[in-house]
This record gives sequence, C-alpha cells and structure tokens, in this order.
Amino acid sequence: MLKRLITLLVAMMLLVSACSKVPAGNVGIKVYLLGTDKGIESEELGVGRYWVGINQELYLFPTFTQNYVWTSSAVEGSENDESITFQTKEGLSVNADIGIAYHIRAEEVNKVFQKFRKGVDEITDVNLRNYVRDAFNSVASTKTVEYVYGAGKSELLTDVENLVRDQVSPVGIELEKISIIGSFRLPKQVLAALNSKIEATQRAEQRENELREAEAEAKKVVAQAKGKAEARLEQAEAEAKANRIVANSLTSQLIEYRKIERWNGALPTVTGEVTPLMDFRSK
Repeated sequence: MLKRLITLLVAMMLLVSACSKVPAGNVGIKVYLLGTDKGIESEELGVGRYWVGINQELYLFPTFTQNYVWTSSAVEGSENDESITFQTKEGLSVNADIGIAYHIRAEEVNKVFQKFRKGVDEITDVNLRNYVRDAFNSVASTKTVEYVYGAGKSELLTDVENLVRDQVSPVGIELEKISIIGSFRLPKQVLAALNSKIEATQRAEQRENELREAEAEAKKVVAQAKGKAEARLEQAEAEAKANRIVANSLTSQLIEYRKIERWNGALPTVTGEVTPLMDFRSK
C-alpha cells in the first residue's frame, strides 16, 4: 500500500512538472524533438498551462517590447564584452555600447521560430546583434570618422535602423529603436586630434560671432548718428525755409507798419548827426 502511494505521488509530481505555463504577454511554441518531424513540426500555444511531453520542448516568445544593450560592461547585459566595433571610411575602428528595442509580432511568432529555430534570448544575442553590427559596418564604411563622431551621428543611427528594419520586418520582428549608449570609443590619438579640431572650430565660430556682433554694433552707432544728423539737417532746412518765407514776405510798407505798431508814442531823446540834437523832455 505504501509503495503504491509513493508511486502515485511520484507520478503526480512528474505530471505536474511536465505541465508548462505560457504567461500573459507571451506566445508559446511547442516543438517535437523525436520522430521524423523532429525540430520541424511545431505548435503555437496561447496563454495557459500545457502538457509538454518528454519528446517535446516549449519556447516562450514575449510579444511586448524587448530592450537589450550590447555593452562592454560586465554588470549590464551579459558578463562578456558584447560591445560592437565597426570601421569608418578611413579604416579606423570605432567601438560603442549599442542598445536595441524591438518586439515580435504576436501573429508571426511561429514564422520567427521557423526562421531562427531558437528562443528569443538566443535570437537577441546572436542574430539581431549580427544584423546590427553588419549594418553599422555597412553604413559607417562610407563615412569619415570625423563625420560619424560629430554631426553625422544621428544620420548614422537612422541609416542603421532602416537597414536592420528592412531585414527583420519580413520575418516577424518589429524594430522600434537602435541607440548608442554613451559616446563612441576611438583610438586615443584619433580622439585627441578630433577634439583639438572641434575646439579650434568652436573658437573660430566664436570669433566670427564676436566680429558679427561688433559689426552690427558699429552699424547701429552709425545709423543712430546718421539719424541724428539727418534730423538736425531737416530741422535746419525747415528753419531756413521758414526764414526765407518770412524774408520774402517783408516789404517796406510792412516794415513801416510794424514800426508804427510797436511805437509807444515816445520820441527819441537822441537823434543822428544830421538832425540837430534837441531835448524834447518837458521841464
């Protein structure tokens, strides 16, 4: 009786252990390992618990966004150096930590498995990394290291993204983003030369900006002086015009009239040399 009970318990444990779960946000692929269809025939499974026999294997494919970084750091991603190295037009080696974000289209999980015959982690570590590395080499080989390190960095990423997207989209993988984590790692002498050139360019741009500001300020001062001079000239011309109008309007009769108009009735006490001096003051 005890032996039967033990046997029953062992059987139940084996039964439970043989049940596998497909959690939410995942699609399962059950693959047959024995028989004529081993490794070829597969069954797509939705969320739930399933019996997985001894000759079967279950792969889980998450359909939500996957984020991974291929880095040289041992504490991020893999403990191995997974950073990506590519070459520029001059043949210079550039190393970088590269991040990727993607998801597997739920309706095409089986297509992904049929293409790669492996789980999502292996696809990320091997296949996707190879696609990204090859894309960086293909795009960067047409560009100079100065361009890649400077203004062309965003263009490089865009071209790499488009190239990788065109490769993985037909097999059911939706690429969301490829990013550079941190800065490019270049040979020390190349980095020093680039930094020196960048600093010289920045200084030259600063001097050009200062020169343009000085020229603008000088033009402003000249414009202000010109404006004041023109204002004074206009005022003087206006005054001269007014004076000419007044002068042209003066006649001998008008002058005599103005004299009489302003005379207060008092006779002069002193006259000129021709007229005898006479004192009209009352005594």
